[in-house]
Amino acid sequence: MMKKKKQEQFVPTLEELEREIARTKYRKNYQKTLRGTIGVLITVAAIAVLVATLLLPVLQIYGTSMTPTLENGEIVLSLKETDFQKHDIVAFYYNNKILVKRVIARAGEWVNIDADGNVSVDGKPLDEPYVQDLALGECDIALPYQVPEGRLFVMGDHRSVSVDSRSSSVGCVADEQIVGKLFFRIWPLSRFGAVE
Repeated sequence: MMKKKKQEQFVPTLEELEREIARTKYRKNYQKTLRGTIGVLITVAAIAVLVATLLLPVLQIYGTSMTPTLENGEIVLSLKETDFQKHDIVAFYYNNKILVKRVIARAGEWVNIDADGNVSVDGKPLDEPYVQDLALGECDIALPYQVPEGRLFVMGDHRSVSVDSRSSSVGCVADEQIVGKLFFRIWPLSRFGAVE
């Protein structure tokens, strides 16, 4: 007959028990802190996305229709707004793209452009220091032109290449098309500052 071996039981010392309790507490606290941190980061990211989408959309400029004011590749902030003034730069949706142009006239105002590209609104010449080369550009609308209700007449600063409200394909911009008013350039750092 075989004798049964007695199983030896391991009994931890008080010091080992205290170390194990401390390790378990640390692990629980670490997990709790990690979950809290991840929760805060997700909340902050969600708020940042909402603010960027709803209040301060960030846009990158493509093309040359707004040179020299805005150059290709620049990154700008826009502000959701509903009250636009002459000379404000706005971004708006057009054919699944976002275009950036300058407000020339608002609803009810009359726009006229002569053959040399000089613009007048309600019979008064428009002061446009931001335009380097005046041009009539792509214009197939009958002038003088009255801006319809709830719309803005917009033009690019680079008049000879910009396709804007002078073209019937773009026309005047409706309020619901507007993304926002451009107000600050964040890239490149060499041109960091307000957009005017």
